[in-house]
Amino acid sequence: MADSALSRVEFAALSRGEGTSLTLGPLDGRYREAVAPLIDFLSEAALNRDRVHVEVEWLIHLTRHAVLPGTEPLGADQEAALRSVVTSFDDGSVAELAEIEAVTVHDVKAVEYYIGRRLEGIGIGHLKPLVHFGCTSEDINNLSYALGVKGAVVDIWLPAARSLVASIADLARSSRDTPMLSRTHGQPATPTTLGKEMAVVAHRLTRQLDRIAATEFLGKINGATGTYAAHYASVPQADWQDVARTFVEGLGLTWNPLTTQIESHDWQAELYSDVARFNRILHNFCTDVWSYISIGYFAQIPVAGATGSSTMPHKVNPIRFENAEANLEISSALLDVLAATLVTSRWQRDLTDSSSQRNIGVALGHSLLAISNVAKGLARLDVAEDVLTADLDGNWEVLGEAVQMVMRAEAVAGVGGLDDPYERLKDLTRGQRVTADRMREFVGGLGLSEEAEQRLLDLTPARYTGIAAQLVDHLG
Repeated sequence: MADSALSRVEFAALSRGEGTSLTLGPLDGRYREAVAPLIDFLSEAALNRDRVHVEVEWLIHLTRHAVLPGTEPLGADQEAALRSVVTSFDDGSVAELAEIEAVTVHDVKAVEYYIGRRLEGIGIGHLKPLVHFGCTSEDINNLSYALGVKGAVVDIWLPAARSLVASIADLARSSRDTPMLSRTHGQPATPTTLGKEMAVVAHRLTRQLDRIAATEFLGKINGATGTYAAHYASVPQADWQDVARTFVEGLGLTWNPLTTQIESHDWQAELYSDVARFNRILHNFCTDVWSYISIGYFAQIPVAGATGSSTMPHKVNPIRFENAEANLEISSALLDVLAATLVTSRWQRDLTDSSSQRNIGVALGHSLLAISNVAKGLARLDVAEDVLTADLDGNWEVLGEAVQMVMRAEAVAGVGGLDDPYERLKDLTRGQRVTADRMREFVGGLGLSEEAEQRLLDLTPARYTGIAAQLVDHLG
């Protein structure tokens, strides 16, 4: 090995952030700033903090309900001291837990011992047997994950997503009346307005966000196989279902009364499917915007000092939308796997969910990164109205639909000589460009009623947008 090469020890130190940051995944390296808010909810440290939180609250809950003979509610100072174990959770706490786990070889058991070490100092050392009382590891884990996912979605992901959709809606409103040539199957088609097309996207995304906002974050605390067997064996006189329900609801979660050892994760699968669907709609938006940029409908505002191409100085590349596409695809793939995997568990429990759930932060992180990139991309766009106008003026054949429909209506009303309107317009327009003069000449020779003829003669591609502008108002 060359003298300048890093040793494995030196490289490991760098990867821990001791000096230049070297990481295996881009979310913890290049893109860390964009996804950093999720760390407080979905990192390994956050999971352990939430485990401590659940264990502490369970101990307080048991004493408040005086479930066990000989116990009584803690004093306010004792409860505050217990909760400070959570609020003071820091790097030192993470290191201590790691040391304990190195001995227990069990992450949740390490949390139990971590809390037990602190009870003597609070003056409640005699309550050490109540820590983790009646619990299996999954009782703690399912609640901790639910709290972490809820916080990440409600406090971080949803606000970012709603802010982005609001920006798309603002673009829809500002371009409400801007006529634009449609392209169905990639071919010139009945004109619309840019605002209406942006409104369609905002409406679709909003529906998904409303579904996500209505998510029920379920939790359970009912023992090794969901039967409360240990609970009733030890304290048969307690109403353990009520104790469990009030505890779960007290955490701000929805109680699941019927489970195996694990909370079934169906709510997670539902949530991840909804987020993946949001991702895919946003991905469609990115590809459309990319295409509009490529034909000049949007002009990109250059960033001072930025380089578009290492060799072609004229270029301003739509990199924000391309980056978002890739990250949305990665996020959706992970979310699909989570949704498919988490609903399945062999008999009363297997451990596949343990490894799967450790990737929740990665899945939501790539989505959040994409949202950030789309927002930045949108902020650097200008609508090129002159290009949109020129495109409309070059495609008078799209009025063929209007002309043949007016011919049909006139024929029904008894105006003669208007047979085979579709075929006549097909002969005029298919596979060829039609000028304004040629279209007006054709209309003038149809023998329409005076009112209908004038209506068509006044029509231009830019005016043939129906009520597209009004439809934007559905956004509210």
